[in-house]
Amino acid sequence: MLQSRTLWELIEQRAQITPDHLFAVDEKERSLDFKAYYTECLHCAAGLAERGISAGSRVSWVLPTCLESLVLAGALARLGARQNPILPIYREREIRFITNQSECELLIVPTEFRGFDYASMARDLASETGSLQSLVLDPRLPMGDPSLLPDFHLSAEPSIENESASPDPTWLFYTSGTTADPKGALHSDPSLLAYSRGMADCLCLDETDRIALVFPVTHIGGAGWLMAGLMAGAAQICVAVFDPDETPALLARHGVTQAAAGTAFHQAYLAAQRKQEGDLLFPGVRAFPGGGAPKPPQLHLDLKQEMGGAGIVSGYGLTECPTCTMNRVDDTDEKLAHTEGRANPPAARIRVMRPDGREAKPGEEGEIRAQGPQLFQGYLDTALMEDAFDEDGYFRTGDIGVLDKDGFLTITGRLKDVIVRKGENISAKEIEDLLHEHPLIREAAVIGLPDPKTGERACAVVAMAEGAEAMSLSEAAEFLRQHQLMTQKLPEQLEIVDALPRNATGKVLKHELRKRLLPEPDL
Repeated sequence: MLQSRTLWELIEQRAQITPDHLFAVDEKERSLDFKAYYTECLHCAAGLAERGISAGSRVSWVLPTCLESLVLAGALARLGARQNPILPIYREREIRFITNQSECELLIVPTEFRGFDYASMARDLASETGSLQSLVLDPRLPMGDPSLLPDFHLSAEPSIENESASPDPTWLFYTSGTTADPKGALHSDPSLLAYSRGMADCLCLDETDRIALVFPVTHIGGAGWLMAGLMAGAAQICVAVFDPDETPALLARHGVTQAAAGTAFHQAYLAAQRKQEGDLLFPGVRAFPGGGAPKPPQLHLDLKQEMGGAGIVSGYGLTECPTCTMNRVDDTDEKLAHTEGRANPPAARIRVMRPDGREAKPGEEGEIRAQGPQLFQGYLDTALMEDAFDEDGYFRTGDIGVLDKDGFLTITGRLKDVIVRKGENISAKEIEDLLHEHPLIREAAVIGLPDPKTGERACAVVAMAEGAEAMSLSEAAEFLRQHQLMTQKLPEQLEIVDALPRNATGKVLKHELRKRLLPEPDL
């Protein structure tokens, strides 16, 4: 497992140690080994330098998960630019907000992706200001002569005179912004390397691994997997558009061992396995890494029993503090199915705070707060920092959870995702986990809706399994009663949908469900 202070140093080291080993392959069967990746990054860095990009330049980029994205990230790391990967689901309003707030100098986009004309959008945004330039890839990256590049220097390196120097922020990630303008979180190479190293350690990654890079590489998880793969010498299987019918076969063809990356993907793998005639779909799979969305405990057990490996090895984190906890591949099924692991090694710290301000004892519920080397350096909008941390410097996550006596974390909900019915708190996740155990339900979400009598009522929104008939509210309630759910927690409304709305990382967009189900206000 390689150690380094920056992404670029990591790229250089890996190219020297295992130059001929596979770095990445994509859906078009294009591939790069680690030496070729290093070389491509250098040429791309030179091409960007010819366009005026240098250390400290602010560059935003919107690209699918492909070889070019990984090369671009490496090239910007070589130049020391501050790069801002943007999720492809964002459109003109969000990207205008991001490029304006970040004072972006260069916006890099594809010509088109998934039917959207990014080229026109980028040109329109650039025409609104004299400070923003756009670069449309069609599809090649800019290339230049690496011999003309300036030397690579570390920024704000600690010294005897300045031991407390913190590295300059080299990454800017925006949260998904599901209910308001997105929030820009500043990270440095060391903060991302810290979380990636912990993840690689928990999964016992090595150079035989093949990682399913099936979600947007512009998510903070993309940088994490890139760095973890470089540390271990593992290869990435890049998938630009995840297709539940076709992608599992692609991953199988390339010998996936780490079948990432979350509940929606894992459900697709399991469905594909069940269509097999006895043979294992992923015979070499070691784990199903997860995160970003709650996992139904039964899904872990089904994957392990039917597909092999360790089952779901999930972690918990946020854009501000990625993967601050994670399970290990050798944890028990009880821990893997029901928890998100312990504090990410080597130095993350987690605590749970009760509403009265005291630290919760094992088994007591409260707000999860996090601290550690993977913590972000702050929001770009400093006004957002006012309530972000507690008096001891722990980040307030806004999530609710429980630590057990062994230090394993269980997520029980969001501070804003608790249904308050007649003054009693109801955990949406508790009901969701039980509904996921129903053999006829493919996916489920529970939301709170306003109710004139009770304050809020629990509404279950479910998508049925293929070929299953829609169930009734009474049938759902009877199933939950059989699983010992309190009567007070039974859903009072049931809605059947074809599929739950999700963002690019698989997280259910509950605000979209509320918008669909709430009546239009009288004008």
